[in-house]
Amino acid sequence: MGKFTAFKVPLKSLSPGVHEFDYRLDKTFFANMESADIHDADVNVHLTLTYKADIYDLSFVLEGDVTLLCDRCLDDLHYPIATSYHIAVKYGEDYDDSSDDLLVIPESDNYLNVAYMLYDTVALGIPMKHVHPAGKCNRQMSAVLKKHSATSADESLEDELIDEIDNIDMDSQSGPKEQSTDSRWDALRGFNTED
Repeated sequence: MGKFTAFKVPLKSLSPGVHEFDYRLDKTFFANMESADIHDADVNVHLTLTYKADIYDLSFVLEGDVTLLCDRCLDDLHYPIATSYHIAVKYGEDYDDSSDDLLVIPESDNYLNVAYMLYDTVALGIPMKHVHPAGKCNRQMSAVLKKHSATSADESLEDELIDEIDNIDMDSQSGPKEQSTDSRWDALRGFNTED
């Protein structure tokens, strides 16, 4: 039995009308998908499939949560998933997924495995940056991170620059001033290309 056998929808054996399927995505599902980001999950999926006029209309509704690692403190981050996905499927000569709204599968396929559709739908619902809300990160890790981060050095450099700017005499910059130039540029200015 394959890893994703439970996610096969038997399209050719379905009668015209509305059919409903329920799935549960858990830790094993995402481990089988070799997902590096999702460490645990409890996502319920409801699929409503409407078959008429040689078109299979699939509407997925996904609700639950996934466990990620916080990019800042490396503690577990529970992220809610509440999304939906819709696609139409029909039989054709060759496999064609070039459209976002229509999937064409070969006549030889008796079923459609929806596992990868579900994985992609969940993955697209997760933000690129996984961080706890402000103040919710592990305090010990946040303290160590703040101590060793480049931001602390940048802040002290910024403070030094502000002090330096404050010490500049504003009266000396009020009028035009002859600027000193680099002697190399002065020598180059002596060359006249028009002569």
